[in-house]
Amino acid sequence: MTGPTRPTARPTRLTGSDGESALAILGPRATALVRELDRVFTGWGLGDGAEEISAPPLFPVTDLEKFDVYTNFPHLAWVAGSLDLTDDQFKPVEGKFGQGAVTEARYGLPHATCYGAYLFHEGGQVSDDSLVTLVNRCFRNEDHYSGLRRLASFQMREIVALGSFDHTQEVLARFTGRIQAFAGALGIDLGREAAGDPFFRNDNRRALMQKLSPVKYEFQYGDLAIASVNTHRNFFGERCSIRLESGEHAYTSCVAFGLERWLAVLTEHFDGDLDTALAAVRTAAPASEPAAEPS
Repeated sequence: MTGPTRPTARPTRLTGSDGESALAILGPRATALVRELDRVFTGWGLGDGAEEISAPPLFPVTDLEKFDVYTNFPHLAWVAGSLDLTDDQFKPVEGKFGQGAVTEARYGLPHATCYGAYLFHEGGQVSDDSLVTLVNRCFRNEDHYSGLRRLASFQMREIVALGSFDHTQEVLARFTGRIQAFAGALGIDLGREAAGDPFFRNDNRRALMQKLSPVKYEFQYGDLAIASVNTHRNFFGERCSIRLESGEHAYTSCVAFGLERWLAVLTEHFDGDLDTALAAVRTAAPASEPAAEPS
């Protein structure tokens, strides 16, 4: 006699306000796969000498405002305030808090992870070849959501270069090769597409540079961007007063990985078999790891 059959755990549960598939609760297998992906991407950074830092999932609005977030990305912004307890308006009605129920929103939820790196180094000095890595929750108010492919809240791992301009470009070149090698080892066909960066919309000099040379490349699976490499020149160095030993403002660049988007792609590529996808990631990882320095 056989024992009772254990129910198959769902890989992910989607939820959201008004029935939207805007948020994902990852099951055990999906969580294991996301953690393995993050281990691989983090390992690339640590192998290059990056130091890992941790950032909060929200920042003072005054911090994010330094980066023109609310000028260039108002459509994506989420902000947070506490409940107003003065007039008994602190109970939701039909799943929502009405106007006047929330006090002034003094905190903002970031839509990119790298902000924490620049704020960490604000007012400080970095070497010409600084490198940090961090992961954080990002939040985006999209016009629609589509499960793991487009979420209101998702995890983004970033490797952030600060220092000389040459250093920031060398990091992007190395990681471009690693992303392509890793995807190739997984059997995933990724396109590399140039994209604009709204950070430079209000800066004539940087906007001109962007027209002459793309500052952002996205790695796309079909129409879904799952990673990107980004050049900021000295935008964040100036906004956060991060300087080099020479006194010049630091240049920055970053490499970003949307972890749930990678999960979506691997789920599709391996026909929903997350155990096979996990094994494939572990097998593919060595193909993209930084080469050891000669002794």
